[in-house]
Amino acid sequence: MTLALSPEEQAIAAGSNGAGAAMAMRIVADSARLLGAPRLIPIASAHIDGALYHGDSGTLFAERLVEGGARVAVRATLNVGALDLMGCSRVRLEEPAREMARRMMEAYRRLGCEQSWTCAPYQAGHRPAFGSDVAWGESNAVAFCNSVLGARTNRYGDFLDIACAITGCAPDYGLHRPENRIARLVFDVSALPAGFMASEIAWPVLGSLYGREVGNRVGVIAGVQKHPGDDALKAFGAAAASTGAVGLFHIAGVTPEAPDVETALGSTLPEATIRVTPDMVADAQARLSTAEAPATIDAVAIGSPHLSLAEFDALERLIAGRRLAVPIHACTGRHVLSELERSGRRRALEALGVVIVADTCVVVTPILASTTGGVLMTSSGKFAQYAPGNTGYSVLYGSLADCVESAVAGRPVFSEALA
Repeated sequence: MTLALSPEEQAIAAGSNGAGAAMAMRIVADSARLLGAPRLIPIASAHIDGALYHGDSGTLFAERLVEGGARVAVRATLNVGALDLMGCSRVRLEEPAREMARRMMEAYRRLGCEQSWTCAPYQAGHRPAFGSDVAWGESNAVAFCNSVLGARTNRYGDFLDIACAITGCAPDYGLHRPENRIARLVFDVSALPAGFMASEIAWPVLGSLYGREVGNRVGVIAGVQKHPGDDALKAFGAAAASTGAVGLFHIAGVTPEAPDVETALGSTLPEATIRVTPDMVADAQARLSTAEAPATIDAVAIGSPHLSLAEFDALERLIAGRRLAVPIHACTGRHVLSELERSGRRRALEALGVVIVADTCVVVTPILASTTGGVLMTSSGKFAQYAPGNTGYSVLYGSLADCVESAVAGRPVFSEALA
């Protein structure tokens, strides 16, 4: 299929809006050709994942856009960076990488992006309208945007995301097209115990199982009796996008494009039905832990995706004023940090041993104390998936209550069961 650019798009690619916009338009157009898109479509916003430092080339790319006079044409929030610019936690990134990471974050500011620095922009006021086309990066944000908000985006990677934001357009393919948003399979959880479905661990565990079973297909989850809340859906999407390539999921009776299973399937028969059993769930939960019966733990990390204010409320209730023997690294965004500071809660939490991490997280930049590894406990399905490879720590997965009790005791403490 041949890509057709409008006269205005052709002019931008030729340099009418400056060298930076021209480079961005050529990136978007060339990507569209590779993807087989027939045209470019306007977007309402972007969420940029490409501002996380992975090497000097990313910094130099962003600075070249700045030097070319580029500016974002639509609202563009930023995913986590490599530095905690709020000064909450100590990032152990050494020079010259530290300076290059700082330059990268500054370049994206100069491009006109909002200094949100969070992987949960949808909880920081960036919630595109149902049916609108956007260009979002960061896998959990993509899953939430498509599934829970009903906006339309593909998984835009570095550095196509910023190119789309500058041009204000994206390739017309994939999940932008209604026919590709129809569920092809059913993921039936109706046989699972009600006690498990009401528990906090249900959604990260189910998400990790869903991603492994579904891959990059679109499915509909059947058998959920009530809306579990944004934090649960956040955890589900993050885990599913980590173990699979899930960009869109439907939950019958919960998400906006799935009032029921039949509608989500486009009134066609499913290609497959996965009937989830308690044994499947137990296996999925066990897979989230890589540490084998450790006597102690070295760190606790929560907040991937970033913690909401409600999740900090739960953390405070569980700690109940007790001192922690092992620090809890609690990752969050500026939108939550500002409220914690305004109310004095940040200082109180830090006095008990909580290390608040803002603008970034412990899995993408060196923050954890040990450089040789250890045992990390987490309530995040996404952390559980990525921490062993990114940090060198082995992982124990548990509920938030388990994480808090273990941090107080300095050893693994488990209380949550499947039923």
